[in-house]
Amino acid sequence: MDWSWIPEYSDRLISGFWLTLQLLLMSATMGFMLAIPIGLVQNTGPKWLSMIARGFCTTIRGTPLLIQLWLIYYGVGSLFPDIDGIRESFLWPYLRAAFPYAVTAFTLSVAGYTGEIMRGAFAGVPKGELEAARAMGMSPFKVLVRIWLPRAVQNVFPTLAGEFVLTLKATPLAATITIYELFGRSTEIRQDTFRVYEPLLLVAGIYILMTAVIVVIFRWFENRIPKPSIA
Repeated sequence: MDWSWIPEYSDRLISGFWLTLQLLLMSATMGFMLAIPIGLVQNTGPKWLSMIARGFCTTIRGTPLLIQLWLIYYGVGSLFPDIDGIRESFLWPYLRAAFPYAVTAFTLSVAGYTGEIMRGAFAGVPKGELEAARAMGMSPFKVLVRIWLPRAVQNVFPTLAGEFVLTLKATPLAATITIYELFGRSTEIRQDTFRVYEPLLLVAGIYILMTAVIVVIFRWFENRIPKPSIA
């Protein structure tokens, strides 16, 4: 195998790596923030809102991410140019770029899957702990922030790490809408150098390394999350 091409294309690989990292962190963070109310409302109601949340999770989990990505980018994205004045507005540079649509698609995907995880996590917290907190005079918000949410997250922390890794492995799909993340850059290199295996093996190694780092970070936090106390 010939690896002599790496110095010439190192800048592209680095830019692709940072773009992958941005896509992962933004979509995972915002997706998890959406997943909390999605999971919570399925346990607390009201019924009509719970049904909407369940329908959202079912739709997201029941359709391929690639289809969701294309529907948002080629479907929703194609509607904006027809709106009067949108091309002259400050939003146009963002609406014409592919990255915001990718972040949106990945965020909704994370929210759908993690929302169902959080539903089970909230339901798995012993009701006695919540009742004890209420009996001590805690407001519903304090019960959620100090007892219910920390216990729920603690129960599913390893699962959340797995979802984070799955999101990382899904980021190459962004290359299908002209986002040159890590996999997209490897495709460029293969087209320029006519080498198939070396760029793919290098990128695969980088993904493995990123996965290992994610696992280590989540385990570090998992070991240091204190069990919440009612007192």
